[in-house]
Amino acid sequence: MSDKPNVLIIMTDQQKATASHLYGNTFCETPSMARLARDGVLFEHAITPHPLCVPARVSFWTSQFPHSHGSRRNQTLMPQDATHAFQLWKDAGYCTGLIGKNHCFERSEDVALFDNWFPFGHGGQSGTPQDRSPDWFRPAEGLRKVRELVQNMEPQNPRFGYGTSDLPLEDHSTGLIAGQTVRFLEAHQNDPFALWVSFPDPHEPWMVPEQYAAMFPPERIDLPPWQEGEFDERAPERNRILYRMLGVEADALEDVYGMMGAYYGMVRFIDDGLGRMLDTLEALGLRENTIVVFCSDHGDFMGEHRMQCKGGVFYDCLTRVPLIVSWPGQVAAGQRDDSMVNLIDVVPTLLGLQGLDIPRSMHGERLPTVTDAAPRDAAFSEYGAGGPPFRMADLEELPRPFGRRTLIQSLHWREAEGRRKMVRTREWKYVHDPMGDRDELYDLVNDPWELQNVVDEKAHQEVVAALRLRLADWSIMTEDAKPVPMPE
Repeated sequence: MSDKPNVLIIMTDQQKATASHLYGNTFCETPSMARLARDGVLFEHAITPHPLCVPARVSFWTSQFPHSHGSRRNQTLMPQDATHAFQLWKDAGYCTGLIGKNHCFERSEDVALFDNWFPFGHGGQSGTPQDRSPDWFRPAEGLRKVRELVQNMEPQNPRFGYGTSDLPLEDHSTGLIAGQTVRFLEAHQNDPFALWVSFPDPHEPWMVPEQYAAMFPPERIDLPPWQEGEFDERAPERNRILYRMLGVEADALEDVYGMMGAYYGMVRFIDDGLGRMLDTLEALGLRENTIVVFCSDHGDFMGEHRMQCKGGVFYDCLTRVPLIVSWPGQVAAGQRDDSMVNLIDVVPTLLGLQGLDIPRSMHGERLPTVTDAAPRDAAFSEYGAGGPPFRMADLEELPRPFGRRTLIQSLHWREAEGRRKMVRTREWKYVHDPMGDRDELYDLVNDPWELQNVVDEKAHQEVVAALRLRLADWSIMTEDAKPVPMPE
């Protein structure tokens, strides 16, 4: 066994914090997450730096916000001049690996940093160079059958589709990735390793093994509260546009329950995969020498605000994610930390625990409770690349009925539009759009589901002023992607 602490980062895709009973869900138990939390620290208010896959992932690994590293869209992967964790781990002599969804690294120089390269995205796409084709432990024929099932899935309506499968669990992405991780741990139990396990689920397409969907029949699922008139003319235009595309108000309730059953079935499938990894670490005697992180890159509406999927807005269902850090015997166990933290804090925390230097380019701070860092009272997120706004008039130019097709047709425009920024404390959330759309303020104590935008209420103007100042200070403090050399 190595004397260097191993790192195992388990990241899901599009799993909101409240998809687990640990964060207040009333019907989706995640016993393996609970097991990990008993041996570590669960962060109640972990925020993604950007509720979109690529910017969130680049931010995670560089410990910078998108406005600093420049990756603000799903088409702008890891920048050429970025300093990221896998460079540092490779230089420190760690055996490195990726198993699962990449959607971050594309340059050959970055891919070469991974000793083990097993990319696997939605529906089975690998996106890997031919000379690095992975040797999965499952036959290609089984993976092909699952891929074809996903590709041929019929949507229930123009907005979403879901389905179930009776194919072997280990041929689905979650079972495949968990099984491959077990084999990595067995093969590298004597090496110091830094492994990124990246589940494509519970991101759509929502195809789930039947046995997991069966855990969530309609009578077990509790719908979130819906409010009539939430997206009338008082709502920001961007939010109203998104609701026109993603809203489920007109869809059959049985299909809404079916979609949610598939999503939560995926969450439970992932949780069982996490349990397999923890079992393997313990069986190999690696648990006490391995720092385990569980998180997601961003969330999903999944019924909240009468929507599904995601878009460029800042409700907690999209920006608040699960985050658990565990290292038995070395960090606090069984603790819940309620300070405001961000995913960009994870890598500096890991480097500090490993005794490695934290580059000055990183804007993240060490996590409280896991380390001796002080608690923080605000966290930040952002969206957009400064592009022109996508207006309701632009939406009306697209074919009807609006839905998934509309989402894809407008995707690149909407991902690039604007430069919205969010600051969240335990009590308040404020969203500012410098390009003119209406700002948002939510009283999270009295309105935890964020159904009432109270930005125009006179009683809250001092709160708005204070949070605007927090946004300005944060923007200035994190504006430099490259630290300026300092005099001796």
